[in-house]
Amino acid sequence: MGTPGSRMLELLSLLQDGRSWPAAELADRLGVSSRTLRRDLDRLRDLGYPVSSSRGPGGHYRLVAGRALPPLLLTDEEAVATVVGLRLAAPADPTGAAEGALRKLGQVLPSRLRHRVQAVAASIEPGSRRTPVAADLRVLQTLGTAAHTHQDVRFRYEGKAGVVTRRRVEPYRLVQLSRGWYVLGWDRDRGAWRTFRLDRISELSVPGTTFTPRALPESSVPFPSGTGAPSVGEQGIVRFSAPLAVVSERLVAEVGYLEAVDEDTCRYVTVPDSWEWLAVAIATVGVPYIVEGPPELVAQSRRLAERIAAAAGG
Repeated sequence: MGTPGSRMLELLSLLQDGRSWPAAELADRLGVSSRTLRRDLDRLRDLGYPVSSSRGPGGHYRLVAGRALPPLLLTDEEAVATVVGLRLAAPADPTGAAEGALRKLGQVLPSRLRHRVQAVAASIEPGSRRTPVAADLRVLQTLGTAAHTHQDVRFRYEGKAGVVTRRRVEPYRLVQLSRGWYVLGWDRDRGAWRTFRLDRISELSVPGTTFTPRALPESSVPFPSGTGAPSVGEQGIVRFSAPLAVVSERLVAEVGYLEAVDEDTCRYVTVPDSWEWLAVAIATVGVPYIVEGPPELVAQSRRLAERIAAAAGG
């Protein structure tokens, strides 16, 4: 039945899948007696893991959310960082391990922290998996929570030329691009969609006022100048007839993000330095696709197809 230490780890792993386990089934899985199982469960409780039990034939056990994170796991800040990392890894993980880890983490988070990390996870728009991540987790968490709960934010923003302005923004999405993190939101003073680099945001506050969500722009995302990106309306948008997990494994891209349209389709939005390069990159994915825009990418894709047909003698 293994050493007490290895048995405790196996017991904890079984409980962390979120289901309610019959006592007899747990004991059988661990190869121990009912008495030993109860003793092991008591040890978990002593360590701070909140294991609940229910009465009835044989009894049932499950791991529930407690008042604090169990020992030897994560601090609040580490939990947020872990969720962010797992959220970014999940689309490119065909094994489902990242999603499984997210579920297990959610089983033991106290309610006060669970709502915060769920808000951050829900507001993140994954970018290229090769993109380096650099962001103040406090800013990331505050903006993610505000986006999830539809609360206005106020902050001091330093623009590209060093000009400092005060902004009132309705945050919608956290977007990861080649130079870091951005928040996409509605600028209330300018009456337009804007993106702001998180590392240029300071004095961030959430006054507590809420907003009615607007419809997000469907055909383009207003990336700011200074990202190496074209202006609004010049983003490349491609719809792939394949699941997001398949495309994310094959797409060679440093800027932009993939989003699932449904189980069998995904969309890629990007801001490339070259339309010709992008036409080649999407062709090498090896699945059917439709170029939704702009005209420059459509034209380059047609020229590429003509060259390939000519080379093949078509």
